[in-house]
Amino acid sequence: MTHPAQATDVAFTLNGAERIVRGETSLRDVVVQETGKSIGDDGRLADGRGTGVAAALDGEVVPRSAWAATPIAAGAVVELVTATQGG
Repeated sequence: MTHPAQATDVAFTLNGAERIVRGETSLRDVVVQETGKSIGDDGRLADGRGTGVAAALDGEVVPRSAWAATPIAAGAVVELVTATQGG
């Protein structure tokens, strides 16, 4: 979601597109917003399954168990990759 910038907002890049979020936003919050999935602080779905999503921050893969504790800073570059099945 993009909205007019405010003093507490943070601009970052998500999969090549500029985004603006509240300054207290974590990587988990971004994954939840982008996937629409309810993800716990451990980075798993409520039933314990994985999310099928990998996340990198500034070129480094972040383990899903660390998503909730990883803040999004101004100028950050976030890449989300979703696993798909098929051929």
